[in-house]
Amino acid sequence: MLVADYQTAGKGRLDRTWEAARGANLLCSLLFRCTIEDAPRYSRVVSLAARAACASVAGVTPQLKWPNDLVLGDAKLGGLLAVASPSDGFVVVGIGVNVGWAPDGAATLQRGASPASLESSAASRESTDAPLRLLSAMLNEIDHCMLLNDEQLHAQHRAALSTLGRRVRVEQRRGDVLVGRAEDIDTSSRLQVRDDEGVTHVIDVGDVIHLRAE
Repeated sequence: MLVADYQTAGKGRLDRTWEAARGANLLCSLLFRCTIEDAPRYSRVVSLAARAACASVAGVTPQLKWPNDLVLGDAKLGGLLAVASPSDGFVVVGIGVNVGWAPDGAATLQRGASPASLESSAASRESTDAPLRLLSAMLNEIDHCMLLNDEQLHAQHRAALSTLGRRVRVEQRRGDVLVGRAEDIDTSSRLQVRDDEGVTHVIDVGDVIHLRAE
């Protein structure tokens, strides 16, 4: 595990950058030894663990936005990126969670915290401790999530996705754009979107925008 106090050139999905102020947010990378077949499992493990950790530390439970964001409402709270090395037998899952600072339009865990959590002894500590407290809770939750079998992990991940049932716009790497209803994910976490002609598309990689209901 590698934890950063701040970053100025963090790498996000689709080569986007991810920045964070010093000491304000959780920024870490976790290495898991695994086979290439099991590598996709670990993004789901970490996302569910981060979600549960937010609930235990701040009293708020973010939802997941496909493929790899944590959101409060429609505001981004955090994101994940997994990079696998098949020849070396490991996957690195990087995660950033906005604990005390966020760019305009994004959410922070401290702003979303429930009054009860703010009054607790844990939440009354110095704000600079908050990212480490979130990390500690997340590591405990990872241990629990690792005990889930594939069927249980898929079910919990599916239930946490706010994308399902929403009308979405999917922008794909090669420039294609798909608009339709996000209906489900398969066991490989690929998104199934039914377009306005009734055709179902299976999406491996793409940038999803939640659209307002018409």
